[in-house]
Order: sequence, then C-alpha cells, then structure tokens
Amino acid sequence: MASILIIYSTTDGHTRKICLRLQQVIERQDHKVILVSLDDEPHVDMADFDKVVIGASIRYGKHKPEVYDFIRRNSQILDGKPNAFFSVNVVARKPEKSQPETNPYLRKLLKQIPWQPRELAVFAGKIDYPKYSFRDRLIIRLIMWMTKGPTDPGTVKEFTNWEQVESFGRVVSEMQIK
Repeated sequence: MASILIIYSTTDGHTRKICLRLQQVIERQDHKVILVSLDDEPHVDMADFDKVVIGASIRYGKHKPEVYDFIRRNSQILDGKPNAFFSVNVVARKPEKSQPETNPYLRKLLKQIPWQPRELAVFAGKIDYPKYSFRDRLIIRLIMWMTKGPTDPGTVKEFTNWEQVESFGRVVSEMQIK
C-alpha cells in the first residue's frame, strides 16, 4: 500500500472534482490518498508520501502562478518520487488537443518548469456560464465563439472523459516506488 499525495489548483472547482474521482480509483487499489488544495496550502510537506500527483486548471491560457512557484520550489523532491501531472482545460475537448503531446497549455508549462513529470495527462474541463462573473462570462464566451465551442450564456457543459480520468488513476496506482 502506497501513500499518495494529490495536490491540486482549481479555478471553479472542476479540478477538485477530478481529484476526487482519482482518489476513488486509487483507493480501490488499496492505496492511501490525501488531497491538498495548493490554493489553501502552498507549502505542502511531501516527505511522508510515496507518490505525488499535481493537477492544475487553466484559465485564459495559463496555469495559476502558484502552480509554477510550487513546482520550482519542490522540483528536487518531485524528481525523487514517482510522480505525475495533469492539466484541466476546455481546449482538451477537441480530440487533436486532448493528449499531453498535443495540448498547447501542457506543452507550454513543461517548457517553463525544471521538473519533467513521469506521467502526464490532460483532461477536458467544464463550461459553467451561470457560475462565472459577468467579465469571465463575456471573455469565455468570446473564446468559445472563436474556437467553435458553446456560447449560450445559460450553458453548463462538462467535457471531461471520466474513463480517461479513471485510466490515469490506475496509472498512478501502478507507478513503481523506488
């Protein structure tokens, strides 16, 4: 049984929902999983964990600065353990941008950090116009219009492929501890 830390950064809560599903899948494999929000605890002690997973959402084409800061501060610790990273973004709703090798936001992040995760995943996120502020709703609708996504201001659309999330959970479960 491994002790696994899942650290996440979420904008509207969907990344946390994905982490909860990962936790369920991993715990079915008899591992212990602790979820920690990077937004609430930016200085997580990873020493007592066998494996570490980081998940982060995108807003306006960027992961939060706190994600970059955490990775830079902890790259040596991350490199010393079985590890994984996943990004949650709505552009991943498109098949041609739904893989780690083809997702522009994940590719950009990997060029800007010293850590190269051993396992990677990209999950399509969620559009929830009624939940957004007036400004966010306008900007996201414009982005969706440009990328041929949903623009109706009443739209709530989850694009996440939950089978893909569960498959990634099994990959994390199977990562070998040194």
